[in-house]
Amino acid sequence: MISVPVELGERGYDVLVGPGASRALADVVRSGSARARRAALVTDEVVARQDWFSELDPGVPFTVHRVPAGEAAKRLATVESLAGALARSDFSRADVVVAVGGGVVTDIAGFLAATYHRGVAYCSVATSLLAQVDAAIGGKTGVNLAEGTNLMGAFWQPIGVLCDTALLATLPGREWSCGRGEMAKYTFLGLPSLAELPLEEQVARSVACKAAAVGGDERESGRRALLNYGHTLAHALEAEAQRTGRDVRHGEAVATGLVYAALVARRLGRIDDARVAFHRQVVRRFELWPGLPGPQGSWDHEELLAYMARDKKAQHDLTFVLDGPDGLAMVRGIERSAAAAALDDLEELGSMGEDR
Repeated sequence: MISVPVELGERGYDVLVGPGASRALADVVRSGSARARRAALVTDEVVARQDWFSELDPGVPFTVHRVPAGEAAKRLATVESLAGALARSDFSRADVVVAVGGGVVTDIAGFLAATYHRGVAYCSVATSLLAQVDAAIGGKTGVNLAEGTNLMGAFWQPIGVLCDTALLATLPGREWSCGRGEMAKYTFLGLPSLAELPLEEQVARSVACKAAAVGGDERESGRRALLNYGHTLAHALEAEAQRTGRDVRHGEAVATGLVYAALVARRLGRIDDARVAFHRQVVRRFELWPGLPGPQGSWDHEELLAYMARDKKAQHDLTFVLDGPDGLAMVRGIERSAAAAALDDLEELGSMGEDR
């Protein structure tokens, strides 16, 4: 078992990584919420059906609250419904919310905990690769609006995170892709050989990379913002997919976003063709597609550009995390023509006949 600290002073906590980590849930609840009378376990319908779920023990009396599986559940109405259930059960500030699930569940449950009674304790049992390497770490919680992804949220740190790698054995293939997209991103944040490591070390090193960024920049005003590499287009793809009913997973969108960000950087003269090719190689190394999802020409570029302009990093402009001669950096005020041309470049890459 590997323990990775998230150094935030009094709000600091540990992330436990390895097979069987979920068995430490009662210890986390007791150590972080000594006065907790009970727990509310928030999970989705798929996770709740797993055999191991009935064995989870938070160490205090608890209730189970199920939400629908999938990104569509990540909305204010879901949080309102959960908060109402807590209120009807007289859930108090002395109690604890436990997220049990992937990134959607940890975002929903974290936002619930941040806003109910203006803040109650919560912890996470991360059950997907995406949650274990990214979503459950760092205290960013939130839900989507029709106008964009993660536009409503709060910074609210958990009291602990449990990344039980044994639970990943039941993940379907596309859920693995969700996590691999985030791990591909970490290649550009100082972890170039991540794909070659054993799974437990992949997760632990990803957690450590994110923990270092969070510890130095909790509210995303500096280095932590670099963790959004590839996410500007990714969030636009997710928002447009929700609007049109398409099935696009987060990690798949991030993989595309990484290559797109490289194409934008090349348009601005920050990197060369070889560096763009390296981005594509990294994405392929994690068994992901480097072009736009679906048939060529099936995405409305104007809609994507509109979503990107509303990205939470933007300040009435187009803002991207981009590669460059000194590594990743936040770049503001990018001309719309450059972003549009890079989308055309991305479409062209997708027509080059690579095996999918």
